[in-house]
Amino acid sequence: MQVDKDLIIIGGGAAGLSAAQYAARANLKVMVIEQMAAGGQCLIIGDLENYPGFPEPINGGEFAQLLEEQAKNFGAEFLITTASSIKKDGDIFTIETGKGTYTTYAVILSTGAQHRKLDVPGEKEFSGRGVSYCATCDGPFFKNKKMLVVGGGDAACDEASYLANLTDQVVMIHRRDRFRAQKSLADRVLGNPNIEVRFNTEVREIKGNMKVDKVALVNNKTGETYEEEFEAVFIFAGSIPQTSLVPELPKDDGGYIKTDQNMETEIEGLYAAGDVRSTPFRQLVVAAGEGAVATHCATQRIDAIKGQAYV
Repeated sequence: MQVDKDLIIIGGGAAGLSAAQYAARANLKVMVIEQMAAGGQCLIIGDLENYPGFPEPINGGEFAQLLEEQAKNFGAEFLITTASSIKKDGDIFTIETGKGTYTTYAVILSTGAQHRKLDVPGEKEFSGRGVSYCATCDGPFFKNKKMLVVGGGDAACDEASYLANLTDQVVMIHRRDRFRAQKSLADRVLGNPNIEVRFNTEVREIKGNMKVDKVALVNNKTGETYEEEFEAVFIFAGSIPQTSLVPELPKDDGGYIKTDQNMETEIEGLYAAGDVRSTPFRQLVVAAGEGAVATHCATQRIDAIKGQAYV
């Protein structure tokens, strides 16, 4: 059966764009379906300074543009629309979108995950200007400054411990009376002299002028409200993986898609890469690598279907 594309990638973040570049270089007919602008989480990074090969910080939006341009230069096609369903019949996948139906031999799902927001005044306004969802990405910009960490899970404790290596002024708040993180991670935070932990505490508002300079807090047991000066707010209230296209796939406790080491899900020919996938470390460089692996393995499948496998 003739298909529209050899490979369709759903999601145009770092994983999807890297996958597209590798697929196009392999001379596959590849299309990236992205519902908004390509770039994913790159687009909310002010200065990206920990991606290999960029000794000087690069704006996240500019970095995303370079990834997209590189994929297009190799021949990748982009379609700006929303994918609404994925169906498989034999070796062929059918993707329904807002701009028509497309068939393909393999699909890479790189739809990412959205940071769970606090939905408090100032959070959106100061995103990238003191409000961050990634300590590894943005923590070094606030070295020796006073930082607020919001959250009580594994990620929050991990990131607070990382930030405590950059400053001795970390305040960590959690809305409950104890952490929900693994005991070893929680104990590490509680025993760190650079971290002050406050339970039963929530953010009411993030304030500032051009950047964050103070936060309104509330003790949810006593009702006491107060303002405190901070130069950065790191929010780790969890992530929401974008998996609505594949409700039937096995997922981990956080709702992320499980794959094997080839990035393949339990559905043969359907791969997952990047922040939508169950992984111990979510970074742009990891997502890019997973996109490359997914394409490499998808290419082998496509060659086999076409009768072009190397033997």
